[in-house]
Amino acid sequence: MAGALTPEAIRAEILRQTAERGPEKSICPSEVARALDPEEWRRHMTAVRGVAAVLSAEGAVDILRKGKPVPPEAMHGVIRLRARG
Repeated sequence: MAGALTPEAIRAEILRQTAERGPEKSICPSEVARALDPEEWRRHMTAVRGVAAVLSAEGAVDILRKGKPVPPEAMHGVIRLRARG
């Protein structure tokens, strides 16, 4: 896929993957980027994390750091995403 991914496409893929896994399991943000652009996925990681922050603020997903939920403003380093249960 050439160019930037739309926030809507990223949002839909995060919601699809987290719903598929359920609230007991989490996904890596890179799985979202890889699903949408397998060749150039790394360039989309900032956008994926940004959409994840919005979804977390809306109450749709949890952002996990070391297995514990963190607020979007505390998101840094290695994170995972899960459907809010």
